[in-house]
Amino acid sequence: MEKVRVIGGAVTLFAKQPDRNMKSLAEEAVTGALKNANVEIKDLGGAWVGNCVQGIFDGQEMIRGQVVLHTMGIHGIPIINVENACASSATALNAAWAQVALGEIDVALVLGMEKMFSRDKAKSMAIFNAAMDVEILSKIAASLKASEADSEKNRGGNDTGKKKKTEDKSIFMDLYASGARAHMEQYGLTQRQLAVVASKNHFHSSMNRLAQYQKEFSVDEVMNDVEVAFPLTRLMCSPIGDGAAAAVICSDSFATKIGRTAAPEIAACLLTSGEPLTPGGDGSLTMLAKSAYERAGIGPQDIDIAEVHDATAFGEISSTEALMFCAPGEGGQFAEAGNTTLGGSIPVNVSGGLECQGHPVGATGIRQVVELYWHLTNQVGKRQVEGARIGLAQNAGGSAPKGAGALSVTILKV
Repeated sequence: MEKVRVIGGAVTLFAKQPDRNMKSLAEEAVTGALKNANVEIKDLGGAWVGNCVQGIFDGQEMIRGQVVLHTMGIHGIPIINVENACASSATALNAAWAQVALGEIDVALVLGMEKMFSRDKAKSMAIFNAAMDVEILSKIAASLKASEADSEKNRGGNDTGKKKKTEDKSIFMDLYASGARAHMEQYGLTQRQLAVVASKNHFHSSMNRLAQYQKEFSVDEVMNDVEVAFPLTRLMCSPIGDGAAAAVICSDSFATKIGRTAAPEIAACLLTSGEPLTPGGDGSLTMLAKSAYERAGIGPQDIDIAEVHDATAFGEISSTEALMFCAPGEGGQFAEAGNTTLGGSIPVNVSGGLECQGHPVGATGIRQVVELYWHLTNQVGKRQVEGARIGLAQNAGGSAPKGAGALSVTILKV
């Protein structure tokens, strides 16, 4: 198998963009990625397009990639549509990587795109229900509601002084909140530590012109924001938005042919789905991470920068533990000590992460990889992680009866 390298990437603004359609977002990302890679449409041997909810949102099914790419003159090559919940474009990267590594093509385009914002908030939130087993959705929702009620009762009622806005949240916020409460009970995680993570990510996104949120918030401001589901406040949760991201990958021989010496290698690009945790055993993400580290010939201590799936602040904490950046149960303290902040021992979500850059779900996986590529090639300005040589992207999607619907770990290195 041949080494596969990333030679270009681009990301649109992630934001509520009701006046833009999918074609315009995709064209901006693809045009930018091709320009950044210094390749032309004629060089492409195939394109993989990750998208989750366009069919639900506006009825476009089956040929979503062809619809947007043909418009900009990309045709006559394989165009493969990939849907795998929030890990759709990370999964698209995995498929494209395999074809290049096998020598079937030299250059591939990977595009992630999504429009999620609607002025009908109920429509936007209902999208997320499709990422669960809809036959048992009502049972899941009832269980989560009972869990939150028990938590509130144990706290002596809703004593936080925050107004809940349950009509403006997806069921996944309840799921993350339930996991956070369990972590608090088992390990002593505090709400303030969750706020530290969110505040840190808002600091990072204040330096990112492509982020949906570009304003700093203090720990206290995060703590005192509207409660979504205890212990999560609104500023700890990823927003609804629209956006696209694209990357160009190629074979090692093609990179040499065009003189691209600053082209990080995709040293690992692995996928799995979740499974139940066995007593004393590793969780699904930890097992996947171990395989990725082995494939890349490194360990967690070698990672210089990470982009992880922080749909909420608790998502970042659980991911940093599962990826073995710190010990189980110590994610809150690890963040509180400044380790995951720009300049810390392992900066995490220097883009602002899903919480602050935003989470147009089909675009997130490849957006994370483009962020790593930019850092490893010194293209991000104020938020640059100096000397970064190895980066990790962790993406997740959906909730299946036996665990996460999709998990992805990708490692780039120079």
